[in-house]
Amino acid sequence: MTNIPALTVRQNPDIKYLGKLLGDVIRAYGGEELYKRTEYIRSTSVDRHRGLADLEAIDPGLDALTLDETTAFVRGFMLFSLLANLAEDRQGVAAEEGASVEEAVAKLADEGVDKDAVLALLDKALIAPVLTAHPTEVRRKSMIDHKARIAELLLMKDSGEQATPEGDILDDAIMRQIALLWQTRPLRRERLFVTDEVQISQSYMKDVFLPVLPRLYAKWERVLGARLPNFLKLNSWIGGDRDGNPFVDADAMREALSRAAETVIGYYLMRVHAMGAELSISTELSEVPAEVIALADASGDDALSRKDEPYRRALSGIYARLSATHLKLCGHVPGRPSSIQAQAYDNPQQLREELAILAHGLRSGGSGVFATSGALGRLIRTVELFGFHLATLDMRQNSRIHERVVAELLKEAGVEADYLALDEAARIKLLRAELANNRPLVSPWADYSEETAKELSIIRAAAEAHQKYGPDVITNYNISNGESVSDILEVYVLLMETGLYRAPKDEDGAPHCPVMAVPLFETVADLENAPEVMTEFFAIPEMQQLAKSRGHQEVMIGYSDSNKDGGYLTSTWSLFKASNALTPIFAQTAIKMQLFHGRGGAVGRGGGSAFGAIKAQPKGTVAGRIRITEQGEVIAAKYGTRDVAEANLEAMTSAVLLNSLEPDNNDQKVQASFASAMDSISQVAFAEYRDLVYGNDSFRTFFRQMTPLTEIAKLKIGSRPASRTKSDKIEDLRAIPWVFSWAQARVMLPGWYGVGQALAADGDMAKLQDMAASWPFFQATLSNMEMVLAKSDMGIAARYAELVEDPDIGQAYFNRIRSGWDQTRDILLEITDQPHLLAKSPALFNSIELRLPYIEPLNHLQIELIKRLRAGEDDPRIGEGIQLSLNAIATALRNSG
Repeated sequence: MTNIPALTVRQNPDIKYLGKLLGDVIRAYGGEELYKRTEYIRSTSVDRHRGLADLEAIDPGLDALTLDETTAFVRGFMLFSLLANLAEDRQGVAAEEGASVEEAVAKLADEGVDKDAVLALLDKALIAPVLTAHPTEVRRKSMIDHKARIAELLLMKDSGEQATPEGDILDDAIMRQIALLWQTRPLRRERLFVTDEVQISQSYMKDVFLPVLPRLYAKWERVLGARLPNFLKLNSWIGGDRDGNPFVDADAMREALSRAAETVIGYYLMRVHAMGAELSISTELSEVPAEVIALADASGDDALSRKDEPYRRALSGIYARLSATHLKLCGHVPGRPSSIQAQAYDNPQQLREELAILAHGLRSGGSGVFATSGALGRLIRTVELFGFHLATLDMRQNSRIHERVVAELLKEAGVEADYLALDEAARIKLLRAELANNRPLVSPWADYSEETAKELSIIRAAAEAHQKYGPDVITNYNISNGESVSDILEVYVLLMETGLYRAPKDEDGAPHCPVMAVPLFETVADLENAPEVMTEFFAIPEMQQLAKSRGHQEVMIGYSDSNKDGGYLTSTWSLFKASNALTPIFAQTAIKMQLFHGRGGAVGRGGGSAFGAIKAQPKGTVAGRIRITEQGEVIAAKYGTRDVAEANLEAMTSAVLLNSLEPDNNDQKVQASFASAMDSISQVAFAEYRDLVYGNDSFRTFFRQMTPLTEIAKLKIGSRPASRTKSDKIEDLRAIPWVFSWAQARVMLPGWYGVGQALAADGDMAKLQDMAASWPFFQATLSNMEMVLAKSDMGIAARYAELVEDPDIGQAYFNRIRSGWDQTRDILLEITDQPHLLAKSPALFNSIELRLPYIEPLNHLQIELIKRLRAGEDDPRIGEGIQLSLNAIATALRNSG
């Protein structure tokens, strides 16, 4: 850790206010003694970080805690971090130039790009955050809900209110929520099921995305002066991602889709009911268009009290049809069913058409008083965006499973006895032949393996979903470990078995498939091979025709596994190069490229500022179309409240506008020299990283003993296992526990190792400084790494290294890591011309420095508890204390998974 003597950390006033209330709660519910001990440890740790106490000393007072006091102390520090997160989130996205659409449009106008160009881009655009259930969210939903309620109460306080609408004094109401947090169990007792993950994600969709997206569109339309197309949409993997998750099957997917329909139709019913109370327009006092009268007359609402109120009668009919649709799609009537018998909607377009009749009627009179239709206009936009499916669901499976299933189908059908033995060319030839006709391979009399039967059932469920919810319900099928053209064709062969893929009727026709097969290139080698794979894919006439009929083809690029495979710098650079190399391949075929960025929360998994990351993408690779995974703790951080969600969605959108439309004024020769330098730097970083992580089998022992990996695996934070196989190899470990473990031990190795050695080997400081000053890619790369370095602490990490049973192995590896950290920090500071980390990012510096005194005691307690657990002590409070410390440290670090 860099010594930064006597720096003043500016504290957010919300943090001070909430911290005081938390102290009062600890005193009230934990007792005066716990409060005094907690306060003593807190103040001592703060003094150490301010340079007022010995930096090398372990916090006094920790050893005096009993096991019961330890768990209570950890909860207190965890809650402080939770409340600090809330306070910072209330400030919104960091003030980056152009981080709102209005600012982006103004910036583009200054550079000669007018609003017509923006509107033309948005007409063909797609921006989609994709919610995933990747297990990096350690907090229970109950904790997140209390936090959200505190945020709502603080907003009331901001507006000058003294009491809640129910009459509670605001300070008392906030205090009660913090007391509830203190008394809420933070750890899950049971591992999450897929249905739990679905329920959690849909609470965000209902409470945040459904109301926020229409509000954003209305805001942007005022900026651009035109009605916008539906370019910003919500997608999800939850219930469709079965790669490595044996619990996602056809029934799980059906349940996810049914619950989604119940959520969104229930929301429509609520909004329609509210509008029925509002739109009391009488024909005796207003001229109402004939179309509205006709809709009212057909509604079935014959109440005499509403005879002269056509809008209310029409809404009664719409409510009745929605109620019938709820019964049709969800299998039961809604909580407030209609008393009118009505026909269910066949599709959401029918609902939109009826709402549009009412909106047109409102706009037609009164000199435009109802020009924007208010709540009705927002509901129309909501229906356009969310349909009856709520969020478009992605499917995902591993290519290895696809090839085994296809091999079995071909063998049972008598087409090919040993598909797996064929080379790539032979596989492609065979698969193309199958796709040229609509003959099914599946026989109802064949006895298929459990794996094949499961895969066929989920694809059948996808076809059923298209019939039930419409074509927007599932549009993408992601292929993990997509290494070849045959990996893509195999998915289309499987989709053909349920009629989703249909061969063309004549030679000049295009195949039809509403679900797009999307290769996911994950490792460094896969990324390097991606351009060749897509070139071969588009060389197949029917596949090029299929892509052209859609207008675009998606390619997913994976941040997590490429990082675990090749280290931070090589992963980042490989992603950049692959994106760049794919661009001309798509341009040659006149097919729009859509990149799907598989980002995680931590920098080691592609985390960091989405605004900066999108802006730093190579020119021509975004062009208005991008999808990005939102995983684990990132969902609560970015979309936990409506205001925070609005700020983050706006930042994402503005970054897409700026990347897509800003003129490229960079000197191409300079850019080429930068790229050449990065190739050399990346090679050195790759070699350093691979030598450390994969150079000797003893490293896996060092990693598993130094970090709390084993203890993390016991956290009940997701429905899928931590490793893809029973092997203890790092190659087989999922990227999430790999990154999460290093974060807990305060090493953050996946976010920086090898970079310092590589930059030092380059040696041309003037060039490196020029790259950092003028190249967005290099700026973003260094910025994210700087944040990781600031959150790491080699002094604390050294104590974790003492957990390694063989001290020689522990010290040898740790000395190498610490040397690499020092070298990385030093050269970063030289390149960026800073006296200490984050000197040029004061807001982020303040945020991290505020947290460090609260994280360090948690690390020391975690280490001691792990020692006792591994020594054989079986007191259940030890395991609970470790689990709580994992939760608390992750909460404080924020983007640790």
